[in-house]
Amino acid sequence: MKSNWTKFLPILFGVLLFFGCVDPTKSLVSNPFFNSDPALKEITLSISKSPKDPGLYYSRGKMLVKLKQDTLALNDFKMASSLDTNNAVYYSAVGDLLFENKDLDGSVDWLQKAITKNPADPKARLKIAKLFLYIKDYTKAIEQVNIVLRKDIYNPEAYFLKGMVYQDSKDTVKAISAFQTTLEVAPDYKEALIQLGLLYSAKNDPMAVKYLETAYKMDSSDVFPMYARGVYLQNHNFYDSAKAIFRKCIIKNTHFVDAYFNMGYILMQQDSITKSFSFYDIAVKLQPDNPTAYYDRGVCNEMMNKMPDAINDYRIAVKLDTGYKSPKVALARLKVKG
Repeated sequence: MKSNWTKFLPILFGVLLFFGCVDPTKSLVSNPFFNSDPALKEITLSISKSPKDPGLYYSRGKMLVKLKQDTLALNDFKMASSLDTNNAVYYSAVGDLLFENKDLDGSVDWLQKAITKNPADPKARLKIAKLFLYIKDYTKAIEQVNIVLRKDIYNPEAYFLKGMVYQDSKDTVKAISAFQTTLEVAPDYKEALIQLGLLYSAKNDPMAVKYLETAYKMDSSDVFPMYARGVYLQNHNFYDSAKAIFRKCIIKNTHFVDAYFNMGYILMQQDSITKSFSFYDIAVKLQPDNPTAYYDRGVCNEMMNKMPDAINDYRIAVKLDTGYKSPKVALARLKVKG
């Protein structure tokens, strides 16, 4: 007897044919987020018209990275690499993004592919150098940087990364030299200015102020250089000048919690305990999982003779960080169990 299922074969083949013809790039143009930005919408329209153009996916991927849409960006970079399997830049972009998202194993695979395609690819080489820096293999990190510099002696990122390697390995002299070379090649390299400011600050050298001021003027939306200048002044007991800077940091960015800690510290040194408490209290509210904020507020409470509140703060600090000694010592001093 002939089976009845054979009569469904034409339908089955039709279904298979339909799904076999579905364009795999469709999902890369249909996401609603692609309509949220005019430039993004425009390039997505171009992709829908030329879905096999790898450059379009790569360009959109870079836009998505700036918009902090890393998952969507990763899809675009991978699509670009699948459409043009010989372009090291696309593989490097995938590896770079995976590295930034802490997927080190995945990052290495893609970066090695990029170097296989183009042994001179500077982006892949420098990212691998960062991986070696991360695991503190300084020799191999410098080797990768030098490969890049042999091809391009004017690569500022290479000199900057060399400076970071020397800084991490505690070779301050070479670190300063590398960051200064970075600025010779690219005078507007803000991160090099900041690192020089921090290094000179650690040396108690007034040059720190100059570098940090220049970095802040270059990008006033970033309050860190201004904050670091305040820390330098605080460390040299210029408390009033430091407070003025920390206040500016807070006005610029009300969520910049470090400035609240420094204000609290200075006010405590100046015996303004009530005012000090108010800043540590804000720090607790901004970072309710920060044990240091609770401990510092607890110290203020103890100095104001608010013992139940102090004990509560110390206990929370210990709960958040069981290895934190200072609140344990405070509780022992108050003869209270943690």
